[in-house]
Amino acid sequence: MKFERTGEWFKSSRSSSNASCVEVRFAGAVGVRDSKDRSGPTLDVDAAAWRAFVTTVRAGQYD
Repeated sequence: MKFERTGEWFKSSRSSSNASCVEVRFAGAVGVRDSKDRSGPTLDVDAAAWRAFVTTVRAGQYD
């Protein structure tokens, strides 16, 4: 999984075409929002916390 867009919201290329996903944005902090409610609230986390989360997901921590 490669993240290269900065400042724009996007879904993972592994997401299906349905709207039941989260979107992320890399702009200083990492923003996370519900793709079904793009004008709704966002969760902002620092980049180190995001990397730690992604690492645990890839390791199967939440399976």
